[in-house]
Formats: sequence, C-alpha cells, structure tokens
Amino acid sequence: MSNEIEAIKDPGLPAHIHRKADHDPVAAKRAERQVAILFGISSLGTVLLIASFFIPEDIFIFVPVMGSQNAHQLGLGLGMAISLFFIGMGAIHWAKTLMPDQEVIAYRHELRSEDVDRKEFVVAVKDGVEASGIGRRSVIKRSLGAALGLSALSPILLLRDLGPLPGNDLKETSWKAGTYLVTDPGDRRIRASDLEVGAVAQVLPESDDPEHRKLNDIAKDAVLLIRLRPEEFNLDAERLSWTHEGIIAFSKICSHMGCAVALYEQQTKHLLCPCHQSTFDVTRAAKVIFGPAARPLPQLNISVDGEGFLIARTPFSEPVGPSFWGRISS
Repeated sequence: MSNEIEAIKDPGLPAHIHRKADHDPVAAKRAERQVAILFGISSLGTVLLIASFFIPEDIFIFVPVMGSQNAHQLGLGLGMAISLFFIGMGAIHWAKTLMPDQEVIAYRHELRSEDVDRKEFVVAVKDGVEASGIGRRSVIKRSLGAALGLSALSPILLLRDLGPLPGNDLKETSWKAGTYLVTDPGDRRIRASDLEVGAVAQVLPESDDPEHRKLNDIAKDAVLLIRLRPEEFNLDAERLSWTHEGIIAFSKICSHMGCAVALYEQQTKHLLCPCHQSTFDVTRAAKVIFGPAARPLPQLNISVDGEGFLIARTPFSEPVGPSFWGRISS
C-alpha cells in the first residue's frame, strides 16, 4: 500500500498550506477546547430534551403567546436540534483543525485487496486513530463520550412517548350480541332497506352516550357495510349466514398496519387500503388478493331485529387490526 499511496508532489499543483494547529501547540490546544465546547453544548441540548419530557406542561404557562403545550414541544425540538447539530459541528471542527491534513493519491486496484494490503490497512486505520489524537486528547474524548452517551437516551424516550402497546385492546371491541349498527356520523339506526346494491356505509356500534364515545373505541369499532347481490358471494355456508340479504360487514381496520380501509371498487368488488395497497375481495370474505396484509378483514356476524334494523348477532370472532398482534389465520 505504501507504493500505491504517496504524497502529491506534482509541480503543477499549488503548495499545500499547513494549518496553524499542525505546528503551533497553542493553536492545537485552542482548537481542542473549541471542539470540547461544541460537544458540551450538544450535551446541554440532550439534557434540555430529557428535561422537557419530565417538566410538567403547566410550568410553561409563562409563555402566553405560544401556550404551554407549544412551549413544551418547542423545548423538545430545540433540545434534539442542539444535541445533534453540535455533535456534528464538533466532529467537523475536529476533523478540519486537528486530524491529519496530508494530501495523498490512492491508485485503483482490484476489488479485493491482497491479504498483505488488508493487514496494512488495519495498521493504517490504527495509525489514523492514533494520529487523530483521541487517545491523548482526554478533554475531547470525555466530552465526546458524554455527548454521544446522552444522545443515545433520546431514542429511548421518543419510543416511550409513542404510547403503550395495544395489549388486549384489539381483542375486545364494543360490538356485542344485539348491538345496533348506527351511521357514522349521525348515530342513526340503519335498516337493511337503507342500502342499495353497490352501496357502502361506515357504521359504529350504538352507544348509550355517543357524545362521550372514546376516540380509540371509534378507531377499533369502525365497520364497513357493503351490499351485493346474494348470488355474487363466494362464501362457505357459515360466512354466508353472517350476511343479510346481500349485506356484509367487515372491520375497517386493515390487517396489515391498522390503516383505515376506505376505498371500494364497485365493479371488481374489491376493498383497498390506501396506505400500502392491500386489496381484499369482498365476495370471498375479504380475502387478501394483493399487498402486504397477511389476513382477511374480520367479518361481523349481522342480522336484523323485528323492526328491520341491522344488529350484530355476535362480537367479532377474532381480534381486529394488524395481524402481527397474534390473530389466528382463518
């Protein structure tokens, strides 16, 4: 490798200008302190980020223009920005002022170097680490270690802030035997005669207090009603008995990543999830025919009461939502 990498001595090139820190110990020490200051500022940014997670929002009421919540989020954003920006600035300043500044030519060679060259490369890397001064520049080493160590806590806190795992939430919905299907919005009970062939409607289970229905309940309880001609179904006897006069009901939550399955193609009888293009065949109990979803959409067993209003016969027989939470293949 020593034969393939050599200092540039082309007389046509201007002379290389050496940095002051290369030959002035005082300048080198000053640059070292500057790098350490940048890493220290990064550490302060990480501390601000971490502190913003634990400081109550009402502490920020002294910022009337922004509001407590916005000021709290500003603290999080500034902390992360300062942490990442000044680590990068410190690394750049370190490289430009203290690391080796020799111009070299690296000649091309075969894709895989010979074993001798590979060993020499390892030696060169070690020499480079030694030349960078990380071993003897204890101030930089400690400040960089502190900055990187603190910044590693940020992803942990951000992941924690995503909220709890769903647990058994997706296994239990508000659908029960005898629950009426109501319009969303409107909370109006639906008769089978309200839906024409080809129609689609989003419905929810009837609630005793619809004004205070929880958002997470709406998300997991949402159901799509689709009406076909009975002869268009390709279902086994059990699944066909879960329909009523050509009306079939499926969970609206995609079995891939939990997006809302909101697009229906009337000619092909296909439901499409717009997030990742999972496609479900309504005529075959929402069987997956395209895309990353691994399971059909759960089907809700429906019927009508004595007055012709649509009701659920039973709750969902399997968990709704993403299949990776342990749904059993049907």
